[in-house]
Amino acid sequence: MGQAKNPRRVAENEALAVGTMIRGSAQKLNLVAQMIRGKKAEEALNILSFSPKAMAVDARKVLASAIANAENNHNLDVDSLVVAEASVGKSITMKRFAARARGRGTRIVKPFSRLRIVVREQQEA
Repeated sequence: MGQAKNPRRVAENEALAVGTMIRGSAQKLNLVAQMIRGKKAEEALNILSFSPKAMAVDARKVLASAIANAENNHNLDVDSLVVAEASVGKSITMKRFAARARGRGTRIVKPFSRLRIVVREQQEA
């Protein structure tokens, strides 16, 4: 018998990659995700490679993973891939303590974010 096969979460001409524990705020990561939405995959990789933003490094890794998933797992053509979706959300937040003046303490929050990238094979018009 066994367990039923896990259903596909994206269409047949799409591939997905998720970065779940990206160190930094979702607001900053969303600025990077906005730069690549709707772009061709190769162009998006170039944009992220030369972006001065620190979050672009992790976003590039997730995009490269989505492209590799498309090629190896779903047999899609890499040259015709487009970034169909790049959505950002909050993950956990680490709470830390910092000593302050007069014996006080302050909470420091260290946020993590998640990035979900879907690449779609687009037919040439």
